[in-house]
Amino acid sequence: MGMIGGGEGAFIGEVHRLAARIAGNIDLVAGALSSTVEKSMRSGHALGIDPDRIYPDYKTMLSVESALPEEDRIDIVSIVTPNFLHYPQASTALDKGFHVICDKPLTSNLADAEKLLSEVKKNQSKFAVTYTYTGYPLVQEVREMIWSGELGIPRKVIVEYLQGWLSEPIETEGQKQAVWRSDPEKSGIGGALGDIGVHAANLVETMLGKKMESVSAQLNRIVSGRKLDDDGQVMFKMENDMMGHLNFSQVAFGEENNLNIRIYGDKASIEWHQMNPNQLLIKYQGKPTRTVTTGFSASTESAGALTRTPGGHPEGYLEAFANIYQNFANDIISSKNGKEGNFIYPRLEEGVQGMRFMQAAVNSDQNQHSWTKIS
Repeated sequence: MGMIGGGEGAFIGEVHRLAARIAGNIDLVAGALSSTVEKSMRSGHALGIDPDRIYPDYKTMLSVESALPEEDRIDIVSIVTPNFLHYPQASTALDKGFHVICDKPLTSNLADAEKLLSEVKKNQSKFAVTYTYTGYPLVQEVREMIWSGELGIPRKVIVEYLQGWLSEPIETEGQKQAVWRSDPEKSGIGGALGDIGVHAANLVETMLGKKMESVSAQLNRIVSGRKLDDDGQVMFKMENDMMGHLNFSQVAFGEENNLNIRIYGDKASIEWHQMNPNQLLIKYQGKPTRTVTTGFSASTESAGALTRTPGGHPEGYLEAFANIYQNFANDIISSKNGKEGNFIYPRLEEGVQGMRFMQAAVNSDQNQHSWTKIS
């Protein structure tokens, strides 16, 4: 793997590297880790990368690596830069014949996301988007429960993703993660919408196995002077006309990473909390609630394939992230050997769908919260 971004002072780059190490089938061997040569070199040395493969910029890395013999060059490019850089970096990597794993949201605007779709088809590369929460075993457990009809026909979904870290204008104090996320030129069309709202939308679609069709959105700028949304709510309709509500905020004082989802069917309902990811509640009318746990009472094949530890041993965020990396790498390895398998990880199409959701939400908000089709 070669990494673009994620050098000293970055947050998500180290998470990606930890996930790759836990996955166990990926080695970080090259990097263009920062926007300055000095920081890139320092970061690469700290990570133990061969100095000859610490590059001054991503174009140099992709050009030099693509010229190496196939057995020596990198296979995967991991993109962990701010949103506005995702498209040019991913596009160049695809053009050089590399597989790409990219942080979300996929791009800073829908037009670039759509262009990546055609570029992947042309280059026949594999592409993963790190919608982390799809890597939790119990998320896949719910997906299969719904497919099997255990919940009956889904009637309503309520999902919320609440954080408090942007409750104060810390971007004005130079906090690195807040500075670029609050800048439309670097973050793109969405603030909290693109940072966490799109995660919640993807979780809904992953569990239900259906896409959202239309939205009515209200995007708020709670902290004075902020140019992008830091709070919002979205009503949505699914393909089967089922209604749902998505509530997100990064100005909810005291909240850490409070992602919760409830899906109500006509036979039973589920409730899952990301901050307690190893327990799933299944609720019945007039009967006791049943608790399903990772690695013990979770029963579906998909959940089992993502479970790393015995029952009762907690798994969390890094393991979920690692599942995406591992399955992405296994898919590439399998293809190299002329085989195709059913590997669970979020694909480019889901990244594009996330951008379509974001664009529809922005359009709805700008048009007095009118119902807007996702297309």
